[in-house]
Amino acid sequence: MSRAGQGSRTGAGSKIGLSSYAFFWQLSDRVSAPLDLHEALAATAALGVDLFQICDYARLESMTDAELKDIRATADSLGMSLELGTKGIRPEHLRKFLLIAGILGAPLLRTMFNVPGHTPDADQAVAAFTEVLPEFEAAGVKIAVETYEQVPTSRVLDVVARVGSPYLGICSDPANTVAALESPREVIDAVAPYVLNMHIKDFAFSRKEGWVGFTYSGAPLGEGLLDYAYMARKLQPKERNINQIIEHWLPWQASEEATIRLEKQWTQQSLDFLRSN
Repeated sequence: MSRAGQGSRTGAGSKIGLSSYAFFWQLSDRVSAPLDLHEALAATAALGVDLFQICDYARLESMTDAELKDIRATADSLGMSLELGTKGIRPEHLRKFLLIAGILGAPLLRTMFNVPGHTPDADQAVAAFTEVLPEFEAAGVKIAVETYEQVPTSRVLDVVARVGSPYLGICSDPANTVAALESPREVIDAVAPYVLNMHIKDFAFSRKEGWVGFTYSGAPLGEGLLDYAYMARKLQPKERNINQIIEHWLPWQASEEATIRLEKQWTQQSLDFLRSN
């Protein structure tokens, strides 16, 4: 089987989804009345979206099975599919999230190599994935390793290629790799055959006050440096049934009200952009 074939999924086809990162501030303790996951799912459904990726949501790991089943029930009642995201590749951690994925009915787990206290090299990463992937395959859950600045994309690809399983691939996010001086286009080209999931967020540089350096931050989708047309042409999400998950890098604004208002505005703009492309 070609790697392009391994990156494809059968089923309902490519979907546009929202990540918990699209609700970063609304879910956070920074606001006076943070949403819970049930409310975030309802808000997602109200936007006509039927896919939600619960990504790096700390409270998830401490939830009981009953609480997780309640999340699944809410998603089911809204006609919504779920995906998961975490950080770290220790086998015991991946197994914990495989159990959570089973309860939530999530067919994909996004992860990253490094966590505090564990920064595996390529050999250690290959060993970890080789150990757990038979269990993931038996459960029908794929692992997508995200491209990001802490680990060279070449190392992530080396691990994925050495493991050689259709259940291990890439979560493409070229915005992250800029911080490691990796060109977004070069990263897109390199990961294309292995992509299982896409994180969609735009990004831009702006001059700091006094012109002393730059700030690298988020931008409304379609207004920053992300060459979405190039990325879509290379990764072919619709043809390969790769879900596109909306995230934001939205800085805190002058007030809670302004921040929440802009977060919602960015989400709607992202949905409008992806639906028209």
